[in-house]
Amino acid sequence: MSEQFLRSEMLWGQEAQHYLETCHVAVFGLGGVGSYAAEVLIRSGVGELTLVDSDTVAVTNLNRQLEALHSTLGQPKTEAVSARARDIHPQIRLHPIQALYDADHRDLFFPVGCKYDYIVDAIDLVSCKLDLIETALNRGIPIFSALGTGNKLDPTRLEITDLAKTYGCPLARVMRRELRKRGIEHLDVVFSPEEPVCAAQLEAPPPGRRSVPASSPWVPATAGLLLGSQVVRNLISKRKGV
Repeated sequence: MSEQFLRSEMLWGQEAQHYLETCHVAVFGLGGVGSYAAEVLIRSGVGELTLVDSDTVAVTNLNRQLEALHSTLGQPKTEAVSARARDIHPQIRLHPIQALYDADHRDLFFPVGCKYDYIVDAIDLVSCKLDLIETALNRGIPIFSALGTGNKLDPTRLEITDLAKTYGCPLARVMRRELRKRGIEHLDVVFSPEEPVCAAQLEAPPPGRRSVPASSPWVPATAGLLLGSQVVRNLISKRKGV
């Protein structure tokens, strides 16, 4: 194993580090949450990533997204994250998909012969999240989802739990109700019960949206770090049979 991962190997051992190199994780959504989750996976030595996002880097992303730099403005987020990933871990195997995940195009993201070891759900459209979660579970792929981080200021309120145990989060309430209709009662999530700030509306919402959530540099980042860390730890635990 390269010296690059020596400090990590000291924590979880050489066998686990070699195992991470064989793992394939898909990250859906490369915004303020997903970009940090991807960073954890890359720096932990996960060997293969599928990176999914339909957007390009915009000026308003500069306050919170890892790939957002003045030098990357206008680039597809999948390309910007891929370039960063290769600069950190040159041997990583990458599959960038610049497209919006939805039920009508599901097969694009689950090609024949492709088996993910884990899926990170950091997308914010409810219909897309619901279909991604149901698809992953039906295929026996573990999935970890981020709930709402917009309009929140306190990163210490974030926690990892089962969706069934969430409270105080409007998105969690919707997800519980809609997933229950699909026969899904349990899901690993990161969420915050913090009361959202009543934010000023300084940006026109895109078509189909009622408003644009405000966002700090640290709450989405913390959620992403929690997502990435839990996925790595779960993969290691699976390898060790814990």
